[in-house]
Amino acid sequence: MISTSSLTSTLLFTAAISLTSTSSYAADAQVDPAKSTVHVVFKQMNVPVQAQFKKFTAIIDYNSAKPENSKAQVEIDAGSLNLPAPEYNAEVLKKEWFNAAQFPKASFTSTAMKSAGTGKLDVTGNLTIKGKTVLVSFPLSVKTEGKTISFEGSLPIKRLTFNIGEGEWKDTSMIADEVMIKFKVVTNQ
Repeated sequence: MISTSSLTSTLLFTAAISLTSTSSYAADAQVDPAKSTVHVVFKQMNVPVQAQFKKFTAIIDYNSAKPENSKAQVEIDAGSLNLPAPEYNAEVLKKEWFNAAQFPKASFTSTAMKSAGTGKLDVTGNLTIKGKTVLVSFPLSVKTEGKTISFEGSLPIKRLTFNIGEGEWKDTSMIADEVMIKFKVVTNQ
């Protein structure tokens, strides 16, 4: 059951990452999957647990000169969550958690990006998980090295907002409501 919270966090985090993955050379930028990661961190019985989403796609249009013109769209494969205890990977796909049969993907679509100082952006957009869309905002660090741009950040979410962990799993004494999505997206032009 821990894996469900992780999956929720990962989906949200991945969505946030995908949004922030916009590259400064829109059409030419490609996400480097070998260097990009989306993790979720949650607490089960007050012990931190980290999991990773293995599959996500991003369409990135980042304009470093005018960040407000940047856009991003991300999709995360709910079935790609890899939990520390592999036996839970199938469990989180069930109706009580991600309901992957009905909602196989989570998504993030940016609605605004603005500069927050050198190498920093404030990103806002719609995060959709399990059919529920919520407006989210998060800070993003941007680092350029040659033709590589990396976007790194974290987004705290509440799993119950997205109905992740239904029925008996709504009890937050076993699995906390708070989930942190941590991401690093690397693009090459």
